[in-house]
Amino acid sequence: MSQSHCIPPSVLWLNRLSLFIIFFWFGALKVFSTSPAESLITHLHQLTVYKFISIQHFLMLLGFIECLIGVLWLIPAATKVVIIIFSLQMATTFLPLIIIPGETWRNIMILSLSGQYILKNIVLISSAFTIYKDCQVNGWSFDKISFASFFRPSRH
Repeated sequence: MSQSHCIPPSVLWLNRLSLFIIFFWFGALKVFSTSPAESLITHLHQLTVYKFISIQHFLMLLGFIECLIGVLWLIPAATKVVIIIFSLQMATTFLPLIIIPGETWRNIMILSLSGQYILKNIVLISSAFTIYKDCQVNGWSFDKISFASFFRPSRH
């Protein structure tokens, strides 16, 4: 493996695929009004943007944005764009920990199930950061990267 590629392409594609699955799936659940997070989102909506958009439209919009984020992770040329959208979405995801502590915390340092659901996003951020750092080190050109590289054995 050359010095410029410290992260094997298979690892990068696994990160991209994982982000796609999670964002597309969770987004689709919101679009079809079947998300287990709907009550938490509804409460946050009531405390923030309810004057500007109805909860039904908000859930639909949020779901579509999450599906879009998922799809964009599969398009290496869209990495710069998806990192920006992803970062904004992640920032808002952590809001309930601050704005609705009664629903996200049981006690000091003890998260509720909803709080744990939110905190697990640190893993998604780490996955996205891995992709971002590779792009930063190797450039933002993706001519030689293909999904087929996922199946090639890496050389150490």
